[in-house]
Amino acid sequence: MNKPRLIFSRYNPLKRERRRKLLAVASSAGVSALLIGTTLLVTNHSSQIKQWSVWLPFQEQNPLMQGKKVNTSVLQLVSLPKKQRTEQLEVLASGERSVFSPQQNAVTSISLELEPLDRSRARYLLAADLIEQEQGEKALRWLEGLEWDYPVLAAQILLKRARAYELTGNKAKALEAWQDLLKRYPNEPQAAEALYQISSSDPQYWKTAGVEFRPHPISDPVRHWYSFSADDPQYWDIAITQFPSHPRILQIARDRLKENPRQPQLMLLLARYAFDTPDISLVLDKLVSRYGEAEGRNDKPLIQPEDWEAIALGYWNERKYGQASTAYTKAPRTPRNAYLVALGLQYAEHPQDAMLAYKKMGRDFPHAEETPTALLQVAQLKPTTEVLPLLDKIVNQFPDHAGEALYAKAVTLDSLGNDKAAAQTRQLLLTKYGNSEAAADYRWQVAQSKAKAGDLEAAFKWAKPIATNNPDSHLARQAGFWVGKWANKLGYQQEAKAAFEQVVANHSQSYYAWRSAVQLGWDVGDFTTVRKLNPQVILPATRPPLPMGSPALKELYQLGQERDAWILWQAEFQNRLHPTVMEQFTDGLLRMGVGDYLGGIAKISSLEDREKPEEQAQYQALQQQLTYWQALYPTPFLELIEEQSQEFGVNPLLVTAVIRQESRFDPEIRSKAGAVGLMQMMPNIGALVAKRIKLKNYALDNPNDNIKLGTWLLDETHQAHKDNSLFAIASYNAGQSNISRWIREKQPKDPDEFVETIPFDETRDYVKQVFGNYWNYLRLYDPQVQARLDKHSATQSTAMHQ
Repeated sequence: MNKPRLIFSRYNPLKRERRRKLLAVASSAGVSALLIGTTLLVTNHSSQIKQWSVWLPFQEQNPLMQGKKVNTSVLQLVSLPKKQRTEQLEVLASGERSVFSPQQNAVTSISLELEPLDRSRARYLLAADLIEQEQGEKALRWLEGLEWDYPVLAAQILLKRARAYELTGNKAKALEAWQDLLKRYPNEPQAAEALYQISSSDPQYWKTAGVEFRPHPISDPVRHWYSFSADDPQYWDIAITQFPSHPRILQIARDRLKENPRQPQLMLLLARYAFDTPDISLVLDKLVSRYGEAEGRNDKPLIQPEDWEAIALGYWNERKYGQASTAYTKAPRTPRNAYLVALGLQYAEHPQDAMLAYKKMGRDFPHAEETPTALLQVAQLKPTTEVLPLLDKIVNQFPDHAGEALYAKAVTLDSLGNDKAAAQTRQLLLTKYGNSEAAADYRWQVAQSKAKAGDLEAAFKWAKPIATNNPDSHLARQAGFWVGKWANKLGYQQEAKAAFEQVVANHSQSYYAWRSAVQLGWDVGDFTTVRKLNPQVILPATRPPLPMGSPALKELYQLGQERDAWILWQAEFQNRLHPTVMEQFTDGLLRMGVGDYLGGIAKISSLEDREKPEEQAQYQALQQQLTYWQALYPTPFLELIEEQSQEFGVNPLLVTAVIRQESRFDPEIRSKAGAVGLMQMMPNIGALVAKRIKLKNYALDNPNDNIKLGTWLLDETHQAHKDNSLFAIASYNAGQSNISRWIREKQPKDPDEFVETIPFDETRDYVKQVFGNYWNYLRLYDPQVQARLDKHSATQSTAMHQ
């Protein structure tokens, strides 16, 4: 059973897992238009060309270097390595450029007419880079008075100044900067960091700086909390009230619990704001066992219903479904929580208890939107005559789910041996609810059986209505492609072409769109040619604005200050149990900024599960944004991938596609089988490959080493199959012996038919996912493919309205 994680409480587990087969990305229409003016061209996978492309605006091609007024942007330098952008930033920060004057036969300075914001951004980036290089003295020069010129980051600038003073060893000045921050910006999240730094330091540290803490009577603790005693706990209480989700506050809670485990309020704090962190169940177990019940008959329980919902989510995220189900029984009694009580029991493999809980949910909430799904689960768990009235109830009371109910009823009647009634039920499904997902499922099931029997005409006729009756069905892309394939074999060339074009236009994010584009003759690489392709790649010159958060957070994100932006977001993001669509998307973006691509992609991809009309509308609008696509298909480690791909002659986007599928770009991830790193190398295989390529010192969790070993292995599997990427990718997942046996047994002539008949479900899905990834990287980053898709989409749109 595929058991999903509840990324947020608004994750909808009622959605069927079939939609997770391919991550949804919006249609390609408008991609090129969105890219115009925001990208720089990178060709031939050369990092040097990429860097030169970014440098060009600051060289002779830029009127700025000729003393002319022009608006420039520091943001174009954000993606460069820190050491390589220093010179450009210094020019912008100082506002002057040294040039040789032939008239004076000397080097002179020219004043650059820059926007004040550009100069401030340059100064801040320089200081931040220098602090990271532990050059505090130089950083202080650029930070001097910057908060007055750059007010949006004033509190953050004081943080940097304090850190710079610490690097110089000037403890008194560092303390002065922390206190200045607390005094001037007590309501900004950065104040929590200042408080942490001061109070967590060794008191002897401050004595050596000549600093003495004195208690101060507080009339307005929010305004005057900066006057404090370092060991006075009331200030931490203020901080917890002010910034409960700040990572420093959560760290303090963990530290205090280590010293004294019997602090339920701190456990509750972690349950509310750290439910998606590793090993949170260790805290939850202690909280529930010690404080889960009221001590006396009239005592108010410490853990409130809203807290139980957070506790349940924490357990669910660690796949402890039994504990999650129990916690949901104590959460607010809503239809959704009642459903999750039953679903948790089902995932915990207690089918009888789950069935009773589903039935109870249906009785308690007879008209809720979750009720038909609960009743359908009962039918699945116990397909007997007892469930037939429940299915009839769904048909009569919940027309949106009538198709699913009829399909389940037909399956139940089949199991009871009532073939005639089952056939009548299926006919009713097709005639009255032909637009339902269930009708598409049934049509496709019949079409596949007809094709397997060799009756392509019948298969064609059964599958063709899916594209028109069920255009939004998950099956529309697959059925549409096979309608085209079968039409070609039947000699219906025009219908075949129309079917392929429809798949590309309506389902451009899918694996089947790539296969359709190949059938249409597009130069996008086929199974036998994709290895050798060397696509162009377009990367953004600057980041798009962050959709949510304070002005300071958005500015830090634009500046590429990933860690600082993430800390600030955690402090601001308190609506974690019930996030909006844009809050969840923002959370995903910022997670990826600090390297958590696994969590970030999961957060963003699960947005498709939103079912409320207003949320679905927001999700659909989000899909039209370039940021959404790039978030789902990011390009970390691109230079390493390009370097190793060039060495071993493998298409870099294919390597990227494999990495995305294997590890979601997590260098340290480990599978249950022991595979390690970006390309999930088994240690024994890694050792063999390292010996072959004479790589003596390596680490599988090192990105460069892992990509080198994995790309060599991809090259080897390609060579073993005469550069057939289908067999090479399948071999990478299932092993050489399996793929060789399948080829020997099946004697494949049609690669698409071979994919659909791969015996291992995991490998069949893996092949589609990897090539789906490749196609999405190609269509999102290759300008030629983008232009082709845009033109195709526009043509299809015009044809539809004629």
